[in-house]
Amino acid sequence: SKMAFLAVKDCEKELDRIERKVDEKITIAITDVTEAEARELLGCLKFITDLERIGDLTWSAVKRLQQVTTRFATEDRRDLMAMSTTLEKMLERIHEGFVEREIEPANWVLQNDSNIDQVCHAMFRRHLESTDRRPREYSTNLLLVAQAFERAGDHAKNLAEELLHLVEGRSVRHEIKRRKPEG
Repeated sequence: SKMAFLAVKDCEKELDRIERKVDEKITIAITDVTEAEARELLGCLKFITDLERIGDLTWSAVKRLQQVTTRFATEDRRDLMAMSTTLEKMLERIHEGFVEREIEPANWVLQNDSNIDQVCHAMFRRHLESTDRRPREYSTNLLLVAQAFERAGDHAKNLAEELLHLVEGRSVRHEIKRRKPEG
């Protein structure tokens, strides 16, 4: 809808404004604090960068969806809803973990990131291998939206890793994957 489109646009602009504000104040804030406080400030800097990128990707997806003039195929609507719902849950869990300084929500995000990847890959297979006569523009826009959601999920995963670093004091980035997705 037009209202949802404008709401996403406004939120993305607000994220940009917050990122600029953090960038301006972080240097002064970090010069005279304890190690734990410095870790928290640096974590916040990394958080706003990933959140701003998620905002950019979401805004890009919304603009692409506005360009789709044909009716969405049932499976495409289902898959885009699944991806956006998973992303929303990931961000809610990150927020919960950040506020409570808990690692379980971060672990949940890391375990469920592959759900978005799987749906994205299924959409690519369906559209690239299809013999249907879907308009090329329709498939192109949907695949770019799916890719934006998949990348936003990757940034949410980065937030989960940063939350683990903030709470536990150690980095889990680039560790060998040992977590299995929940079904």
